[in-house]
Amino acid sequence: MIRLLCVAIVLTVASSIYDFKVESLEGGSMDLSKYKGKKVLIVNTASKCGYTPQYKDLEKLYEEKKDQLVIIGFPANNFRGQEPGTNAEIKEFCQKNYGVTFPMAAKVSVKGNDIHPLFKYLTEEAEKKGIEDPIKWNFTKFLVDENGKLITVFSSKVNPLSEEISKYLN
Repeated sequence: MIRLLCVAIVLTVASSIYDFKVESLEGGSMDLSKYKGKKVLIVNTASKCGYTPQYKDLEKLYEEKKDQLVIIGFPANNFRGQEPGTNAEIKEFCQKNYGVTFPMAAKVSVKGNDIHPLFKYLTEEAEKKGIEDPIKWNFTKFLVDENGKLITVFSSKVNPLSEEISKYLN
């Protein structure tokens, strides 16, 4: 007797960043739902980029606004191999050179066929807002509201301490 089994594949569509858990740079899992009620600035980072000094201003912004804002760095090696290190090397670099205390995720891909699901979601949300191909380089910044919904995207050139970002935080 031949039995046919029907398998239903249910694709879960994310409704906010709170639907994601990511690997932490420290090891273990980081559940983004623990940041409910705060704005979140998600930044794809790299250690060997011209924008790498933004780590200093990201840390300053985090220290100044941590009651209302969480910054999460996502190391990525998508642009000219500017994040070649291992998670351990990235962690050491960030702490030693910039005193980073804000949460850092494990190294991910932010573009291409192997894009991390969170960045696929953020890219799709940005495109719904008319921001085409939002991740053009390292240190792109996605600002998410207290409900886990994308507010806007800032290019690499936008300094974390700029008025362009701070106007959303006051």
